[in-house]
Amino acid sequence: MDGGAIAQFLPLILIFAIMYFLLIRPQQKKMKQHQNMVEALRRGDQVITQGGVIGKVSKVKEDGELEVEIAEGVKVRVVKSTIAQVLNKTEPAS
Repeated sequence: MDGGAIAQFLPLILIFAIMYFLLIRPQQKKMKQHQNMVEALRRGDQVITQGGVIGKVSKVKEDGELEVEIAEGVKVRVVKSTIAQVLNKTEPAS
């Protein structure tokens, strides 16, 4: 293999490396942070769903669901992965 073949693939390799460090790696990091946030949810946390609904977690279920109270006595079932943000974190009972 001569040096000309490597020189032809070098720009393609550089473009892939730049794409990896500017797009793929930050997206993976953000997904991992979101997954850790969702796994750390507990009863009493105030959350915002991706639909913009603000509520308080009243029950954490094992099957990837939460029960969120959005008003006095009004509870809805929400898929854990649709939680966009945690507003107030409750402290674990000691």
